[in-house]
Amino acid sequence: MMKTPANMKKGMMMALVALVSMAAHAQEKKVSWINNVKLSGYGIVQYQYSGKEGAKANSFNLRLARFSLDGRILDDFYWKAQVQFNGNTSTLGSSPRVVDLFGEWQKYDYFKIKAGQFKRPFSFENPMHPVDQGFMGYSQIISALAGFSDRAGAHASNGRDIGVQIQGDFLKNANGRNLLHYQVGVFNGQGINVSDVDQQKDIIGGVWVMPVAGMRIGAFGWTGSYARKGTWTDEQGNTQSGIRSLQQRRYAFSAEYVVNDWTFRSEYAHSTGLAFKTRYQDADDAKDCTLSGNGDKAQGVYAVVIAPIIKKKFHAKARYDMYQPTGDASKQKTQYEVGLDYNFTRNLQLTGEYALINDRSIANPDKHNYSMIDVELSFRF
Repeated sequence: MMKTPANMKKGMMMALVALVSMAAHAQEKKVSWINNVKLSGYGIVQYQYSGKEGAKANSFNLRLARFSLDGRILDDFYWKAQVQFNGNTSTLGSSPRVVDLFGEWQKYDYFKIKAGQFKRPFSFENPMHPVDQGFMGYSQIISALAGFSDRAGAHASNGRDIGVQIQGDFLKNANGRNLLHYQVGVFNGQGINVSDVDQQKDIIGGVWVMPVAGMRIGAFGWTGSYARKGTWTDEQGNTQSGIRSLQQRRYAFSAEYVVNDWTFRSEYAHSTGLAFKTRYQDADDAKDCTLSGNGDKAQGVYAVVIAPIIKKKFHAKARYDMYQPTGDASKQKTQYEVGLDYNFTRNLQLTGEYALINDRSIANPDKHNYSMIDVELSFRF
């Protein structure tokens, strides 16, 4: 992950303390133009076993912790600031970091404007809370194609970018429930906490219909680029330097039905666009403009079922999760997952999963299959 200087970490901590103090002061003084200032957060601790040949792991981890402040200004404006801390990572330089910092004008349900750093409007699963999405991690297509561990080579951005977005709900039925939602935004295309490199912008949007309560059927599109400024070797063997911009074209189709504590969700996503070979984890990586050998296509699909054993308390769940980083089956990775979760209270959840992995990118075909076990304790306040 990107390295963060010690003074920057100290500055983030001081900023968080200042935000908490501001929230307390606002509550005590009841400032008229700042309303409902709230401090909240959550943490996830994890045990995970992986039987992957050559990369076996068996570890307790501090998966993440987040602290956020949000509130309203003059009733019509909503704002949020959120900081993330990570535990057992290969480098602690990525923690802490700002993940959300935005304001949104919400006067009308059918037309809202958001500006700052926030979730990209791509897919149903991307904006879901890490605890509420239901499994040990987001699906592979969301991780690779929505900006978590993006296939293009961008640094981990938790599905977020910096930009401006409009969204809204309209077309109410006889019961007053909206039947149509839209959202579209313009973003830097470089991920969180990073300025634009090639002066091109990403345009990302989606629309979905809600024909019955609890059901959503949607489609999403993405056009833009991911760029680096550095060096590379061209096809003739000559060294080139400057800005190398890789065009990205993505789309997704999504469906979800949540009813009586049952959840059914499935999404398909496709990407066209080259990728950088080295993932951006520190400053030197950002200068390496060598291309990946995975080509310019990727696609995948997942399907989820979460069923109540005890309503709102105890659930069984299963997920089929397939991703093709090359657009064909040569490096396909498929995860077959089953698990249980138990809610002690709304703010304390224990989950456990078993996953059988089939990974065709492993050179030895006899080692394509391996198992994973994941247990997580999640708490919120």
